[in-house]
Amino acid sequence: MAVALRRVLFLLLLAAPLLVAGAAQPVAVQLHISGPIGPATSDYVHRGLHQAEQLKARLVILRMDTPGGLDTAMRDIIRDILASPIPVVTYVAPSGARAASAGTYILYASHVAAMAPGTNVGAATPVQVGGLPGTGGGNGDSGGKPAPGGESGGTMKHKIVNDAVAYIRSLAQLRGRNAEWAEKAVRHAASLPASAALREHVIDVIAPDTATLLQRIDGRTVSVQGKEQVLHTGGLTVRSVEPDWRTRLLGIITDPNVAYLLMLLGFYGLFFELANPGFVLPGVAGAICLVLALYAFQVLPVNYAGVALVLLGIVFMVAEVFVPSFGALGIGGVAAFVFGSIILFNGTGNVYSVSLPLIGALAVVSAGFFIGIVGLAIRSRGRPVVSGQEQMIGAVGEATEGFTDQGRVRVHGELWSARTAVPVKQGQRVRVTAMDGLLLQIEPLREER
Repeated sequence: MAVALRRVLFLLLLAAPLLVAGAAQPVAVQLHISGPIGPATSDYVHRGLHQAEQLKARLVILRMDTPGGLDTAMRDIIRDILASPIPVVTYVAPSGARAASAGTYILYASHVAAMAPGTNVGAATPVQVGGLPGTGGGNGDSGGKPAPGGESGGTMKHKIVNDAVAYIRSLAQLRGRNAEWAEKAVRHAASLPASAALREHVIDVIAPDTATLLQRIDGRTVSVQGKEQVLHTGGLTVRSVEPDWRTRLLGIITDPNVAYLLMLLGFYGLFFELANPGFVLPGVAGAICLVLALYAFQVLPVNYAGVALVLLGIVFMVAEVFVPSFGALGIGGVAAFVFGSIILFNGTGNVYSVSLPLIGALAVVSAGFFIGIVGLAIRSRGRPVVSGQEQMIGAVGEATEGFTDQGRVRVHGELWSARTAVPVKQGQRVRVTAMDGLLLQIEPLREER
């Protein structure tokens, strides 16, 4: 009897983890999109959806407040949402938040679109280099100048806008939402508050908080990967997945201002190393900064004409030190540096662009550095050496003792062994003519009368 009891207890201990797992509360994973949408955001959402699958979550909530962002990052997020086996709810919250531009597309792509009171959606016109209204981003036109392939800026603008319209209409038709208003949001940068968005059938529900949201969508039927699925969201435990260190680091590196600074620090570091071989630290730091900048440029919409202008500006400012151009190279270098910095990133409006005050400050500092400090360094090379062996040749000292061949002299307050071909007297002034290791070759000075 005791043996049987022990076996039962042993089996219960083995089954306990399974029983606990079976009784675990079903969860909804909540991800947070706050600020501009970029490569860090798309990576965070991708890994968050994968983690939700591992947790066997019933629902994923994208809590969003964004002014827009990069077209490539937005499309990556939408592809992940469409491929997700777990229903995704995009929830524009808290009050005062917005789903502008890229956020509008993500809202339309989600299985359930929700907003908190006091929020807004819209203004989804893609921004290009030519200055189209709205925000978004991607590959820009040339602002009315002929585009590659002979197309005018206006033609390119229409092609980009028509592509965006077709994309958002396809998402609206997939989710059964208002496709006509979606087109207005792209063509005319239309926006709606939460109440009007619900009335226009742009969103599915308004909820003041996450708990209310889960109650109001409970029992709703959505299409997940082409199959109808009923949402059972009542009593779900919400588990927030915050951005980890990798996402935050990626977000910092891919910030246009940081990428711009990394590029300049990389160039300056390599310049110092080439100008002063053997320092090592400037070269190592410059190489690391340049590699990080190149990684950021790989995922950001970089205009390489801007990069070329920045480099040309630095070259001109350096050349001003060597070539007597009466300021022409320096002024041209500053102008190229500023214009290149302004157009460094394509079609990103104010969401992904370099700060103008930062550009101005770095232009002034770079010009002052190259034309001032580097100029002083170059001119200092022509000055006499004031240290080391070279500064001893020609120096005047005094014999501390009389000698005819070898003795001791005082030069620069130091005692040296010296050799002479002409006898010297104690206290006589002598001049150093050569130096052999620590032995000075001297000659006596004629005493003035």
